[in-house]
Amino acid sequence: MSAKIAPSMLSSDFANLAAEAQRMLDCGADWLHMDIMDGHFVPNLTIGAPVIQSLRKHTSAYLDCHLMVTNPLDYVEPLAKAGASGFTFHIEASRDNWDRVSKKVKESGMRVGVCLKPGTPVEEVFPLVDSGDVDLVLIMTVEPGFGGQKFMPETMSKVKALRSRYPSLDIEVQETSFSFSLLEIFRAQVDGGLGPSTIQQAADAGANCIVAGSSVFGAPDPAAVISLMRNSVQTAQAAH
Repeated sequence: MSAKIAPSMLSSDFANLAAEAQRMLDCGADWLHMDIMDGHFVPNLTIGAPVIQSLRKHTSAYLDCHLMVTNPLDYVEPLAKAGASGFTFHIEASRDNWDRVSKKVKESGMRVGVCLKPGTPVEEVFPLVDSGDVDLVLIMTVEPGFGGQKFMPETMSKVKALRSRYPSLDIEVQETSFSFSLLEIFRAQVDGGLGPSTIQQAADAGANCIVAGSSVFGAPDPAAVISLMRNSVQTAQAAH
C-alpha cells in the first residue's frame, strides 16, 4: 500500500503528450492518470484507446485509465491491446454486469479498479472488492466530467470506511481543486509539514493514491508538489 502520485494527463499539453508524460515521471510521478470520457456518461469527450496506444510507444509507465463511459465492457479489449495498465470503471455504469467487467479486465492482464461518484454509497462497491477481483477503488470528490468544482469533504467518510474494511487496498482520490501555495511548498520542503488542505484530508482518511491535474501541471515546481503529496500520504500512514 505504497504512496502513488498520478498526475492527470488531461491537464497536460496534448500536442506534446509524450514529452509531458516524461516530464511528470522525471518529476517523481508513479503513475500517469488517463481520463477517458465518452460524451455520454459525462458530457465531455476526451481520449480513447488510440491515444493510449500512441503514448505506450513512448513510455513504459503505469497508465492508470479511468473510464467515464456508459458501456465499460466495450472498452476492455481495445484498451488492453493499446497497453493500458489499469482499467477503472464506474459502478454506476455497470451495476448489472460489474462481475463480467472485472473478470474480463483481469483476464486481459490489466489491474481492476472501480469508481464511485460523490453521491453513490460506498457500500455498493463492497461486493466487488469482496469478490477478490478488484485491486483499486477510486473515490471522486467532485462530479466526474466537470472542472472547477469545490472539494466535497463528506466523501472522505467513504475513504475511511474502505480503509477500515480493506487495510491493503489501493484507495485513490481524484479531484480538481488540490492547490498549494508557494509558502506551503516551501514549508513542506523545510519541515515536511503541509497544514490543513484537501490533500491532507484525503491522506488522513486513508487514501494512498492521489490523482491531481492543474495543481501539478500548473505549478512552478511540479516536482515539489508531487513530493509534497507523497509526504502527506506517507506521514498519514506513519501516524496510523
